[in-house]
Amino acid sequence: MELLIDIIGWTGSACILAAYALNSFGKIKADSLSFQLLNLFGGIFFIIYTATKGAFASTALNVVWVIIAVAALIRMFTKKKSF
Repeated sequence: MELLIDIIGWTGSACILAAYALNSFGKIKADSLSFQLLNLFGGIFFIIYTATKGAFASTALNVVWVIIAVAALIRMFTKKKSF
């Protein structure tokens, strides 16, 4: 079980790092679906990892991170297109 939790933590790190790096190097935009999904899943994986490790300050930060990602995704899918 400990190995699974570590894999979840490393996967969360990879997702958030990938989102940041790809955005910083101009490969994806901050308002893209891929950027928001990487942050969403990275945040979810970090919530699992940090809660399991008892790092509740980090858990709280990642809950907010996920809320921001979900809000951005909702905005993306409900935004009215102007023609």
